[in-house]
Amino acid sequence: MTDDTQARIQTLVDANDVLLFMKGSPLFPQCGFSSRAIAILTHLGTEFETVDVLQDQGIRQGIKEFSDWPTIPQLYVKGEFVGGSDIMMEMYESGELAQLLADSKAA
Repeated sequence: MTDDTQARIQTLVDANDVLLFMKGSPLFPQCGFSSRAIAILTHLGTEFETVDVLQDQGIRQGIKEFSDWPTIPQLYVKGEFVGGSDIMMEMYESGELAQLLADSKAA
């Protein structure tokens, strides 16, 4: 990952309380995992921003290195990496994701 890509990703993460790197857009997710992540955040009533990794190959590869996580989507809350779709689902089902969002004042 180039320093420029890393800096762009860091700027995006820092600028948004809740940020989801995903394939597609909230209205038209391009994979089932991204769709599930959007559904979870929407159901929790969370305001969030998204980055469509399909629009920028540098971001698509760079985010995997940035988080040291191999898959997309990836959720960040208040600058901290939370996880991908499966982790989001587990946290949602246990109530942990709603609590994290409430505690971070991001919800």
